[in-house]
Amino acid sequence: MQLIKPNWDAPEHVHAYSTTRLGGVSEQQYEGLNLGLHVQDDPHAVMGNRKLLSDQAQGAGDFCWLNQTHSNRLIKVSASTELGINADASWTTSTDRTCVVMTADCLPVLVTDQQGSFVAAIHAGWRGLYDGIIENTITEISKELDIPNQQLLVWLGPCIGPSAFEVGDEVRTLFIEHNSLAIQAFTAGTPGKWFADLHALARLRLASFTGINISATPLCTYSYSHLFYSYRRDGQTGRLATFIYLR
Repeated sequence: MQLIKPNWDAPEHVHAYSTTRLGGVSEQQYEGLNLGLHVQDDPHAVMGNRKLLSDQAQGAGDFCWLNQTHSNRLIKVSASTELGINADASWTTSTDRTCVVMTADCLPVLVTDQQGSFVAAIHAGWRGLYDGIIENTITEISKELDIPNQQLLVWLGPCIGPSAFEVGDEVRTLFIEHNSLAIQAFTAGTPGKWFADLHALARLRLASFTGINISATPLCTYSYSHLFYSYRRDGQTGRLATFIYLR
């Protein structure tokens, strides 16, 4: 198993990783560490992979797997939170649960603060990004815990890169109508299509939180087939996990 660690300055008791597809027991198009139960893989293999991941994540609380629907819904999780809740972001101040999101091209975002008083995981495809899942998450947590922007740490994880994620005119128009600076996140593709930069769009949404600390990985899920699952590249495929917990 090969995990990717965020390149940020989080305190030692905050543990955060993104998985790759390396390791695991899934076969055929899911070969490796597929963690998604909803993609027609053998459920016994997926549960075996989840057990391998849990064993690897020493000291982690129980993983809070969500039913992701490309929404902008955030939930606060604890030991009593049920699995499979419809949401695309979760956060906690407890060591009893691990916040986790699954992706196969969408952008995973992790959030904590310099004190490590909370952790959060966000699933941000273009729909969630447009609908404000990043802003909703940070605003709600900051309000509840009274954390200034300057103490917040954000990591943008591996996702489909700006040379591979082609979208239609309607997607580009939505983002530009929301913020004219979004025009910088799109480059011309085939006629009527545009390549979108998810990291750039996320940074625009984060710009309203003056002083926030942002880190990112340049790894593209579409480009590295040996490392990552990619829905845009392969269609029926597995899911990666990006997770964070307090220990």
